[in-house]
Amino acid sequence: MDTDRTPELTITTLAERPELRDPMWRMLDTWPEFILNDPVGWANMGRIVAELPEYVLVATDPEGAVVARGFSVPLALDADGRRELPGTGWDQALLWAFSDLRHGRTPDTVSAIEITVTTGMLGRGISAVMVAAMRDNARARGFKELVAPVRPSAKHLEPEVAMAEYAFRTRAADGLPHDPWLRVHVRAGGVIEAVAQASMTVSGSLDQWRTWTGLPFDTDGPVIVPGALIPVHCFPDHGYAVYVEPNVWVRHRL
Repeated sequence: MDTDRTPELTITTLAERPELRDPMWRMLDTWPEFILNDPVGWANMGRIVAELPEYVLVATDPEGAVVARGFSVPLALDADGRRELPGTGWDQALLWAFSDLRHGRTPDTVSAIEITVTTGMLGRGISAVMVAAMRDNARARGFKELVAPVRPSAKHLEPEVAMAEYAFRTRAADGLPHDPWLRVHVRAGGVIEAVAQASMTVSGSLDQWRTWTGLPFDTDGPVIVPGALIPVHCFPDHGYAVYVEPNVWVRHRL
């Protein structure tokens, strides 16, 4: 197969093809282990599949293998105490969505939560196809806006650079974002709006962090962790470390 060509994909919602649930979860990905221990995500990702399957997209190749997945959630952004994209980003989008579902609030916006491409198909243009499909799915459900707390894909290479600087960095040649994942969103019609400085928070004991990363976590202060967008802060005298990840809000008008 030509590795420079985006493969032919079939993209459906999980509501349409519930039999893809288990293959979707088994799909190999590159998420760092510590990210999977964000408590808000850990508590709610499975709920998206169970309660909002019409907002879960699954892409299969011509042989029927799952090669990508996309999670999103509907929420009421135009509501008291909200109306602005929150600095607590990804975590807040999940909390608002399930609060709204529980209380029967009418959603007016869809927030992207995750787009993941299986490890063997990276670099094939699939992420752009999934962004377009997520936009289409939100539009088909009557929404006029999709927002995304984007985790820039190359930021981990510069963990000590402030996200407020990195997010708005552009290429001289075409004015598009420097970061590849932000560039995909902008090419799809998104606009970079703000930095969510505390989008995701992962805290754990030093032993947990050692297990997640293989690093000693025995010195006080910032620790550079592979895959982390900024340093993790280690407090050995108190026995814990904490990671507060910034993301970038991108708004898509549909």
